[in-house]
Amino acid sequence: MSTRPAAMRRILPSSPFAPTVAATAVDYSDNERVCHDRHGLGRVLRTESESVVVDFGDGKVVRIARTSERLTPL
Repeated sequence: MSTRPAAMRRILPSSPFAPTVAATAVDYSDNERVCHDRHGLGRVLRTESESVVVDFGDGKVVRIARTSERLTPL
Protein backbone atom coordinates (compact mmCIF):
# COMPACT_ATOMS: atom_id res chain seq x y z
CA MET A 1 0.00 0.00 0.00
CA SER A 2 1.33 3.42 -0.97
CA THR A 3 1.55 6.42 1.34
CA ARG A 4 1.79 8.94 -1.52
CA PRO A 5 -0.94 11.57 -1.74
CA ALA A 6 -3.42 11.14 -4.55
CA ALA A 7 -2.48 13.12 -7.67
CA MET A 8 -4.86 15.45 -9.43
CA ARG A 9 -6.55 13.66 -12.30
CA ARG A 10 -6.31 15.12 -15.76
CA ILE A 11 -9.73 15.88 -17.24
CA LEU A 12 -10.10 15.55 -21.00
CA PRO A 13 -11.83 18.44 -22.81
CA SER A 14 -14.37 16.06 -24.36
CA SER A 15 -15.30 14.54 -21.00
CA PRO A 16 -18.92 15.01 -19.89
CA PHE A 17 -17.54 15.55 -16.35
CA ALA A 18 -15.28 18.45 -17.32
CA PRO A 19 -15.94 21.60 -15.30
CA THR A 20 -18.11 24.10 -17.12
CA VAL A 21 -16.65 27.43 -18.09
CA ALA A 22 -18.93 30.44 -17.84
CA ALA A 23 -19.47 32.05 -21.22
CA THR A 24 -18.72 35.74 -21.47
CA ALA A 25 -21.01 38.13 -23.32
CA VAL A 26 -19.40 40.05 -26.17
CA ASP A 27 -20.36 43.70 -26.69
CA TYR A 28 -21.66 44.24 -30.22
CA SER A 29 -22.59 47.59 -31.75
CA ASP A 30 -25.24 48.36 -34.35
CA ASN A 31 -24.18 47.87 -38.00
CA GLU A 32 -21.15 45.81 -36.93
CA ARG A 33 -20.13 42.99 -39.28
CA VAL A 34 -20.15 39.51 -37.75
CA CYS A 35 -19.58 35.94 -38.85
CA HIS A 36 -21.64 32.96 -37.69
CA ASP A 37 -20.52 29.34 -38.09
CA ARG A 38 -23.83 28.23 -39.63
CA HIS A 39 -25.37 31.36 -41.18
CA GLY A 40 -22.23 33.04 -42.53
CA LEU A 41 -21.57 36.78 -42.77
CA GLY A 42 -24.07 39.25 -41.39
CA ARG A 43 -24.65 42.71 -39.96
CA VAL A 44 -25.94 43.50 -36.46
CA LEU A 45 -29.32 45.24 -36.63
CA ARG A 46 -29.76 45.85 -32.91
CA THR A 47 -28.44 44.64 -29.58
CA GLU A 48 -30.62 43.57 -26.68
CA SER A 49 -29.77 42.74 -23.08
CA GLU A 50 -29.11 39.02 -23.69
CA SER A 51 -29.16 38.70 -27.47
CA VAL A 52 -28.16 40.23 -30.79
CA VAL A 53 -30.42 40.52 -33.85
CA VAL A 54 -28.40 39.88 -37.02
CA ASP A 55 -29.37 40.25 -40.69
CA PHE A 56 -27.67 37.59 -42.83
CA GLY A 57 -29.16 38.79 -46.12
CA ASP A 58 -31.99 37.42 -48.28
CA GLY A 59 -34.47 38.28 -45.51
CA LYS A 60 -32.81 35.95 -42.98
CA VAL A 61 -32.92 37.80 -39.64
CA VAL A 62 -31.83 35.75 -36.62
CA ARG A 63 -31.72 36.47 -32.88
CA ILE A 64 -28.57 34.99 -31.35
CA ALA A 65 -27.46 34.88 -27.71
CA ARG A 66 -24.61 37.28 -26.91
CA THR A 67 -22.75 34.41 -25.20
CA SER A 68 -22.82 32.23 -28.34
CA GLU A 69 -19.40 30.93 -29.31
CA ARG A 70 -20.52 30.57 -32.92
CA LEU A 71 -20.84 34.33 -33.43
CA THR A 72 -17.62 36.32 -33.85
CA PRO A 73 -17.14 40.01 -34.62
CA LEU A 74 -15.09 40.96 -37.67
